[in-house]
Amino acid sequence: MRFTSSDVALATSGELVGPDVEVRGASIDSRSVVPGQLFVPIVAERDGHDFVRTAIEAGAPAYLASREVPDAQATVVRVADTARALMDLGRAARRRLPGRVVGVTGSVGKTSTKDLLAQVLRTTYVTAANERSFNNELGLPLTLLGAPDDAEAAVVEMGARGVGHIALLCSIAAPTVGIVTYVGGAHLELFGSVEAVAQAKGELVEALPPDGLAVLSADQDLVLAMRSRTSAPVLTFGRSASAEVSAEDVVIDEVLRPRFTLRTPWGSAEVRLRVRGEHQLFNALAAAAAAGGLGVPVEAIAAGLGGAEISGLRMQLDRASSGAVVINDAYNANPTSMNAGIDALLSLPARRRLAVLGVMAELGPDAAREHREIAERATAAGISVIAVAAPDYGSGARHVPDVQAAVDALGELGDGDAVLVKGSRVAALERVAERLLDTPRR
Repeated sequence: MRFTSSDVALATSGELVGPDVEVRGASIDSRSVVPGQLFVPIVAERDGHDFVRTAIEAGAPAYLASREVPDAQATVVRVADTARALMDLGRAARRRLPGRVVGVTGSVGKTSTKDLLAQVLRTTYVTAANERSFNNELGLPLTLLGAPDDAEAAVVEMGARGVGHIALLCSIAAPTVGIVTYVGGAHLELFGSVEAVAQAKGELVEALPPDGLAVLSADQDLVLAMRSRTSAPVLTFGRSASAEVSAEDVVIDEVLRPRFTLRTPWGSAEVRLRVRGEHQLFNALAAAAAAGGLGVPVEAIAAGLGGAEISGLRMQLDRASSGAVVINDAYNANPTSMNAGIDALLSLPARRRLAVLGVMAELGPDAAREHREIAERATAAGISVIAVAAPDYGSGARHVPDVQAAVDALGELGDGDAVLVKGSRVAALERVAERLLDTPRR
């Protein structure tokens, strides 16, 4: 999105120093600046002001600053707080967008639902969506600022570290449609209880206008109860008989891709997903409900879902040169997504099933029990569990200290073996999958 530096100064209540230049979008990382972007130095563990000159050399014609930057030869907009100014810029960008702005939140499925919905909306509208998981008070305004000038819709993922965070994001994005995928035991270390998670996620539907749309799971009472917290109409999705957008005749093929008949208030269509895992069916239904509510024809919804792909490290299925099938689902983990990963592993035709599991972070006081229950469920189903630097998985798992030890513990793999690799981001278990996929047949 194009702004002049004087527009930036007006939106941020800042002081313009230097020529009035044009900027296109913004970046907070000097290493990824593309020519024309505004550079916004964030003061955190490292002070972004130290990298202003690097950003200018990369092509930033202007930058924000809350302190002096010596020898920075570019236009500057002086502000009191660069992070707050970035949020104000996000609000200014949102005012340039039309009414089709969708917020997506939930304990699981946010990024996948965002990816699916964005690609469905692109069948009908010029659509912007956040990259990767840019879902906080910095990433969300960057997404809005990066929207094309002719954008007709936007999809923004909304994460939360506590009550009030999604309300803040809504004050920036002003969503007209809100999707809540699921409420579960993610980040309990921060929230304290599942009820507090529901309170936070429901801030999205509270922010919707009366002529907006709340898209809620019909399969979970905690989500469905949010209908009382919004003045907007409600549209439900899921496998429940009461769901208004649902799936029938569901089949999961031999490489975990769902196909089904999509049932909606606007008609029915056959859908064959490229994404893998039965849990992606629910994300697809959420995307279909929001897209239909925004006027996308059901045939276009089916086509968009069928061609859609999702962000990396989520149910990536590959066959190693050894012949083993590897499911790389290492982006994140909580009990809900971990059980979905186990379900996916169990649905694969295999002679032997193994799971390399990392820590499920931020679970709170019940973390040890929840890890142990995952391991017990997996081993009871015949899965060999290798826990990487995660002692809470208990005596049913084989415990190893690091990635190389996990690869060694897997031993010789071949045809008929299937391996799930999953853990929270801090575990970085994608390194296990990468090594397995590079391992030659023995």
